[in-house]
Amino acid sequence: MPDADVRAFIEALARANPNPRSELDYASPFQLLVAVVLSAQATDAAVNKATRGLFAAAPTPERMAALGEEGIAPFIRTIGLWRAKARAVAALSRLLVERHGGAVPADRAALEALPGVGRKTANVVLNVAFGQETMAVDTHIFRLANRTGLAPGKDVRAVEEALVRRIPRAYLRDAHHWLILHGRYVCKARRPECWRCVAKPWCRYEGRNAEAPQAQPNRP
Repeated sequence: MPDADVRAFIEALARANPNPRSELDYASPFQLLVAVVLSAQATDAAVNKATRGLFAAAPTPERMAALGEEGIAPFIRTIGLWRAKARAVAALSRLLVERHGGAVPADRAALEALPGVGRKTANVVLNVAFGQETMAVDTHIFRLANRTGLAPGKDVRAVEEALVRRIPRAYLRDAHHWLILHGRYVCKARRPECWRCVAKPWCRYEGRNAEAPQAQPNRP
């Protein structure tokens, strides 16, 4: 996709959603960090349901560390990998207290040194909590970037770097939200809904001209 089309593609998403935000519920950078850690292989809706009670019981790193793995686990049993996630959340909370005075660091290396925090999680926290121009590439964004020609890449890191390089800087901070929401609700994995895609004129997907499915007539 030419650079001019990349800009037009992103501008179309921006016009359709001028104030994008994360679908995770949180009230602080710490709660955002925990929610993103819990969201691995789980839907945002499932995470929000679990964290409602968890954050009421332990809204801060100090309270979460005091709750501990065994205290965290009952709140998150409904989401995937809950045992490992309870362990990671308890450990990262302790380290935030011990190393950072209970504050979430606005530094990639410090974030990635925390249990359960990889590059994607760090990118989300840096972007959403601290306003940095990072690009968190999940499965939705990886698929969309390759399918549309926006930023093809053989792996997540290659797509991340291509998106950061190609998306105009004025749009970069919000682009992660636009792309993940577009991939989640429109440019879906099995059946992309191209008939309602606002960026279709600039897309390189071969099936982009597919029409909406016809409603089946009611049978007596």
